[in-house]
Amino acid sequence: MALMDFIKKQFIDIIQWTEDDGETMAWRFPMAEFEIQHGASLTVRESQMAVFVNEGQVADVFGPGMYKLTTQTLPVLTYLKNWDKLFESPFKSDVYFFSTRQKIDRKWGTPNPVTIRDKDFGVVRLRAFGIYAFHLTDPKAFHTTISGTLESYSADQLEGQLRNTIVGHISDIFGESGVPFIDMAANQVEFGNALKAKMEPMFASYGLALDSLNVQNISLPEELQAMLDKRIGVNMMGGMQGYTQFQTAEAIPLAAQNEGGLAGLGAGVGVGFGVGQQVAASMAQSLNPAAAPAAAVPPAPTSAGAVPVSPDELVATLEKLHSLVGKGVLSQAEFDAKKAELLAKLG
Repeated sequence: MALMDFIKKQFIDIIQWTEDDGETMAWRFPMAEFEIQHGASLTVRESQMAVFVNEGQVADVFGPGMYKLTTQTLPVLTYLKNWDKLFESPFKSDVYFFSTRQKIDRKWGTPNPVTIRDKDFGVVRLRAFGIYAFHLTDPKAFHTTISGTLESYSADQLEGQLRNTIVGHISDIFGESGVPFIDMAANQVEFGNALKAKMEPMFASYGLALDSLNVQNISLPEELQAMLDKRIGVNMMGGMQGYTQFQTAEAIPLAAQNEGGLAGLGAGVGVGFGVGQQVAASMAQSLNPAAAPAAAVPPAPTSAGAVPVSPDELVATLEKLHSLVGKGVLSQAEFDAKKAELLAKLG
């Protein structure tokens, strides 16, 4: 009867793993009721490692190569099973393969903005994202801390843990750097290196090596970015004074249109030399904030004895009025009337 039981046993002669995807990191060789034949062949390919586990304990670790499984090639397993070196017999043991290929283009990012102190803006909320790459270096540590007895374990299953841990250290890195937000874009490489150094011990505890970690973008939430863009625009106009003058110049055509024509602009500003000069002064001040503020413009003369207009001033005013015709603010008839009025003042 014992002889029949022995004959019915099924033995494994070749143990190997041909990876069928790029995501599986750990894979258990299907043993079922099979036993490994003494002298069987173990093939571990490049970018793989194999681990023998006996009764829940890691016994032997094999790197790339082809092995004939004997008491000489399984010294630790032999010791655990108390084999005699002269005794040869089939044995049972769980065999796990591990992929050591580099996992690249793994993405990380802040799902919600992180709050930090900033030298320029006080307290700000930042978003950041980038990529990282890693590979498995210690299959024993990975087996005992991560994959365990699962039939297979993929990089996708691990990615959430790695990504969230990286994001959890973002605020520390930004806060410790003391770099203002405005200067962060120029320091993304340094941020990536600092974050990588902070994350390497955690990866090592999982049996992994963190090969690279890059910060690709640092930004503000949309509402804060809009406020920053407005502030930048104000600074480009030469501060609040220049920005206000520019806004005033931009509003003149709309105000004239809303009042039914240039004649209704302001409190009887009339359209003519005075309005044209105000527009020109505002635009000049906005574009050249270093220049001294323009002198107050006297009200446009309305009587027949008004001060004559110089030819240069007349040309400038007519050009402004003509641009309003092109925008539909003035009709051609209104322009012609104002043109005749200004030409009469040359005398």
